[in-house]
Amino acid sequence: MTIRRHFVLAAGGTGGHMVPAHALGRELARRGHRVALVTDERGKRIPGLFDGIETHVMPAGRVAGGPLGWLKAWAGIRAGRAMARRLYRDLQPTAVVGFGGYPALPALLAALDNRVATAVHEQNAVLGRVNRLLARRVDAIATAYPQVQRLNPKHAIKTFLVGNPVREEVKAIGRGRFPAYGEDMPLNLLVTGGSQGATILSSVVPAGLGLLPTEIRARLKVVQQCRPEDIAAVRAEYQRLHIVAELTTYLEDLPSVLAASHLVIARAGASTIAELTVAGRPAILVPLPSAMDDHQTANAHEMAVEGGARAIPQAQFTPERVAAEILSLVGDPEALIAAAAHAKACGRPNATEDLADLIEGLGRTPVMDAIGDDHRGKARPAGGLAIGNAKASSHARAGDFA
Repeated sequence: MTIRRHFVLAAGGTGGHMVPAHALGRELARRGHRVALVTDERGKRIPGLFDGIETHVMPAGRVAGGPLGWLKAWAGIRAGRAMARRLYRDLQPTAVVGFGGYPALPALLAALDNRVATAVHEQNAVLGRVNRLLARRVDAIATAYPQVQRLNPKHAIKTFLVGNPVREEVKAIGRGRFPAYGEDMPLNLLVTGGSQGATILSSVVPAGLGLLPTEIRARLKVVQQCRPEDIAAVRAEYQRLHIVAELTTYLEDLPSVLAASHLVIARAGASTIAELTVAGRPAILVPLPSAMDDHQTANAHEMAVEGGARAIPQAQFTPERVAAEILSLVGDPEALIAAAAHAKACGRPNATEDLADLIEGLGRTPVMDAIGDDHRGKARPAGGLAIGNAKASSHARAGDFA
């Protein structure tokens, strides 16, 4: 017997926050629960997410701009908190789950006011500002990495490593075989800077590929995402180098391109890392240096240490370094295949299901536990939640948390 419950998901309007929230919402709805989303105008406009899901846009208040900006932010937070409290009177949620971003703050504060169970999911390897602010007060903290900076060791007992949810199409890549590769076969290279592209990749990667030996350049098949203002110059450079390249400003079917790729050059955003590791694709990662708290450098750490990626600081990302790293990976087919296996070893393909198990365990009553539900009962509050086959990061040493 399934106990139908109500869950509210709160996420800021960027893909990094919205995509995992969308994955959890879809899984909870599949299990028969009612799901509502709290976001801002940006989140509402992201296409393909939360179709058919009850959505509420409310003020959040972005903390920036000095004292006047702080006052405006506080006013927005107060307004959003009041709106969320009114919403919860109607919805009566079992739990409210925050995914970071400023819209999550008033939604979670209202839940704490109403004594509703709460959890946060952190996509990056550094705890974000909103999650950091509320970590002490929420009931559970779900993480995507085994080591998360800015996470207080005192919270280890309620912290769980579940991973970062990815699309089913990406999971399917990981269930398949690595593309056939040998010294006399094509070498498929994917270059992507995330949803907005990255000019540094457009300027450095073609020049780096031009430094490769002629026999490797002849085998290259490049798919590269570029900013609109960069694409003409990149195309001209590849033509000059006689390298086969398909250029686009937006990768409409990223899973298909990723599935065919032998090697990826990319930024180190949380979603990118999750997809690379679940798919099992080796990478050269260039963390965005301006990312808040330098979280992309931290994101790249696990994959690099395990041997699935080479992480290059942007200041050291030169054509010569690119050529050297590519040669070290693709010059020996066995080395490339081994790097793919190391990347896949870092993947957490069950992240969506494990996160849903954890959230279902919040706010349970003894009656619910006695009845049980037809999914599991794996995640239930008992002084430190225990969840399915997810690895609880509370088992890590306190010293692992910076």
